[in-house]
Amino acid sequence: MPLVPSGDLVRAAAAARRAVAAFNVITLEHVEAVIEGAERAAAPVIVQVSENTVAFHGGRLLPLARAAAAAAEGAAVPVGLHLDHVTRDDLLRQAADAGFGSVMYDASRLPHAENLAATREAARWAHGQGLWIEAELGQVGGKEGTPALDAHAPGARTDPDEARAFVTGCGVDALAVAIGSVHAMTTRTATLDHALLTRLAEAVDVPLVLHGSSGVPDAELAAAVTGGIGKVNVGTALNVALTGAVRAHLARHPEQVDPRRYLGPAREAVADTVVRYLEVILGDGDGDGDGDGDGGDGPEPGTAPAAAATG
Repeated sequence: MPLVPSGDLVRAAAAARRAVAAFNVITLEHVEAVIEGAERAAAPVIVQVSENTVAFHGGRLLPLARAAAAAAEGAAVPVGLHLDHVTRDDLLRQAADAGFGSVMYDASRLPHAENLAATREAARWAHGQGLWIEAELGQVGGKEGTPALDAHAPGARTDPDEARAFVTGCGVDALAVAIGSVHAMTTRTATLDHALLTRLAEAVDVPLVLHGSSGVPDAELAAAVTGGIGKVNVGTALNVALTGAVRAHLARHPEQVDPRRYLGPAREAVADTVVRYLEVILGDGDGDGDGDGDGGDGPEPGTAPAAAATG
């Protein structure tokens, strides 16, 4: 089916007190696996391309974006396309023509007043192009190898009063909040501040987004959705699964050089990870997609050998 505007998927999920899952992709195999997993779970999904991934592809946005759009057109479930963690205005302004229905504009590292001003201008431009726009307040941390802030450091967590004023002042459609998760975690040990999430959900009238969800355990993730998260971002867990499958295959078959031999199992491992995250986010959680509670035989999300953190 044709691409569905990401904002429509998020708004529908948030209105039902549920969440839509958004998965960061780097390669075509990621894209195919995310859509396969969504089809197996019979769930809508958002495919995300980050600014870091665009840099990995030589600064070229269109090749992966076009491939993702083509894959979505053959999908049996609704698929949205989202440009993630954009800091460059020139990249932001490529989004609409490249087929994206939404963007996440990230000025969170700027001082608050500058973040507000930059995000307001980005939102004005995005809305003029028909794009849904997400921003971040607070610092989730962990991007590009930078350590997360201490939980009690100023600005490490999103302040509800600031969040209300920020959303009103810049006019964004969704807000990524810092409540204890960290980007690029390869272990699932993050503890979320659910009391803060409750206050944030009461303070703002737009969907809330959880970044860094690869490091969040199942129970914490499910509670976050119940507590008001409307969009859940997952990236590193897919890389953990892909890299683990490649390593395992080549360890068994060191003589093989055809990438199809190891990328095939890697793509399946990513699809399995997508299914299991979708089950947790959608409230199934039995781990095998059939609702019988037996847990299946696939790995828990993010438990394969650690991959290099990206996105």
